[in-house]
Amino acid sequence: MGSEQNEGTSFPPSEPKLCANGCGFFGTASNMNLCSKCYRDLRTVEEQAAKAKAAMEKSLSVKKKQEDVFVETFKSVEEMPHVGSSSTAVEQPAVVLAGDEQAEPKVANRCFICRKKVRLTGFKCRCGSTFCGEHRYPEKHECSFDFKGAGRVAIAKANPVVKADKVERF
Repeated sequence: MGSEQNEGTSFPPSEPKLCANGCGFFGTASNMNLCSKCYRDLRTVEEQAAKAKAAMEKSLSVKKKQEDVFVETFKSVEEMPHVGSSSTAVEQPAVVLAGDEQAEPKVANRCFICRKKVRLTGFKCRCGSTFCGEHRYPEKHECSFDFKGAGRVAIAKANPVVKADKVERF
């Protein structure tokens, strides 16, 4: 009698399903009815496609930025008055060619104060410079960053002013 009640109220046990790719192993519903190997292969293909898409978008945005720099440089060269000898006219196209090249930001690998090589042990300060272990503290390198002001702003953002309406007395 107890088993008759359980049959009506409980879910029937599901039979194992074969992999949707037809490899012969059993799949699970959490893996879209794929076996573990097929599911892992599917995930790697999706990740590679996502990486390729991101790389394409990045390269297109870099090309667009380069074109914008080239156009701006070309416009500034056209707007400049041609005063003087022909040597100034020869120098201006060289500026346009230099704007077409991609300039990579140089990584700071030396201490800003003592110029000692820091490599992996460099400390990046909030003022934007890199320092060695000796000059990493703001007091040692006369930091220009306003720590007190930044702290005040952070506290003001974290704790908004709550002001209740005035209570009227009877």
